[in-house]
Amino acid sequence: MIDLRRLRSEPEFVLAALGRRGIDLAPVEQVLELDRQQREAARRRDEVRNQVRTISADVGRLFKEGRKDEAGALQAQSRALGEQEKALDAEAEALSERIRTALLVIPNLPHADAPDGASEADNPELRKVNFDPDGYGPHQRVPHWEIGKELGILDLERGAKLSGSMFVMYRGGGAALVRALIQLGLDRNADAFEEIRPPTLVRTETMISTGHLPKFADDAYHVERDDLWAIPTAEVPLTSLARDEVLDEADLPSRFMAYTPCYRREAGSAGRDTRGLLRVHEFDKVEILAYATAAQAPALLVEMVGRAEATIAGLGLAYRVIEICTGDMGQSHHRSFDIEVYAPGVDQWLEVSSISWFSDYQARRANIRYRPTGEDGAPGKGTEILHTLNGSALAVPRVWAAVVETHRRPDGQIAVPEMLRPYLGGRELLSAGPSR
Repeated sequence: MIDLRRLRSEPEFVLAALGRRGIDLAPVEQVLELDRQQREAARRRDEVRNQVRTISADVGRLFKEGRKDEAGALQAQSRALGEQEKALDAEAEALSERIRTALLVIPNLPHADAPDGASEADNPELRKVNFDPDGYGPHQRVPHWEIGKELGILDLERGAKLSGSMFVMYRGGGAALVRALIQLGLDRNADAFEEIRPPTLVRTETMISTGHLPKFADDAYHVERDDLWAIPTAEVPLTSLARDEVLDEADLPSRFMAYTPCYRREAGSAGRDTRGLLRVHEFDKVEILAYATAAQAPALLVEMVGRAEATIAGLGLAYRVIEICTGDMGQSHHRSFDIEVYAPGVDQWLEVSSISWFSDYQARRANIRYRPTGEDGAPGKGTEILHTLNGSALAVPRVWAAVVETHRRPDGQIAVPEMLRPYLGGRELLSAGPSR
């Protein structure tokens, strides 16, 4: 969530920054008013509390002096003030809760260098690599769901029979390709990121920490009996690894990666293309995430974009990198970049990685702090809220689709990208029949 103290001390700056997102600023202004009311209630409560303390001291003195009647009168006054204090304290607490609830749905401030814009149509393309629209043959202009059915490596019908629409099943070489992509994503980042295998069902507060709740509840799978949520991305548990903890600056940046299945209802995707692997409810993904100081975050963002980009390039796919404009940013994002691959069979650019810097927005929700290092190298006094960054190192379904369409040969077989061959037992081709 945004910093309430900054909103209080720099309201014009915060309102102007959020205005770049094109959002309704009325809720933000309401928080300012609620904050004024809360501080006034707290001030009055503290005044009454001080009166009670003063009277209590006077009561004790009067009893010692044997002036019981006067002491009794003051006790009655103290009890009345005590009830008033409780009421004011309850009012202040209720206002604090209203403020927190309101802050949970107010988006992050965009970075000063984030491009302005109203929608995804305004996202600037930074670079396009390995793309020649006229360089694809007819054999590559076949959608992956047709290729998958022809080779027996993607079984959409049985996936839907088992679980419903937008659930898919891979078979034979298709399933092996999924495993290969996952292991590739892990191996490409193992030099700097600690591998984690987190739970894929998490508590409500874990989802709140990243900003997925309360705003995106309709897109999430909720196990109501246990009040647990199926994660939409490993970003959710990884962000909360240090929830309510204080780290040392010397340990930053901390880097983590995780392979997990991910679950999304895609409730907001009505009318969008959901054929094949373009939009599914369950998918596999390798995520990378970092805790950092504000000074470390910009370089980490560049590094993480570079890592995801290099993997896509190594798979021989055409891709482009775009920066997300203020009007298209996710709620928690401070600055964000997407990598999209071109899938010739569906003739679409498909987002396969989103790499984002969240500033201190998520860490404030999760209460993750660090203790700055002093001039003598020892941990200093006080704490600061750290910054979080995360990105998709490799999200399987759309990469799988782009690989199958891009590397399809005229004879219908799939040429395995050289980078993936060690993970497929040296196989150079995917063809019909069981994987070997």
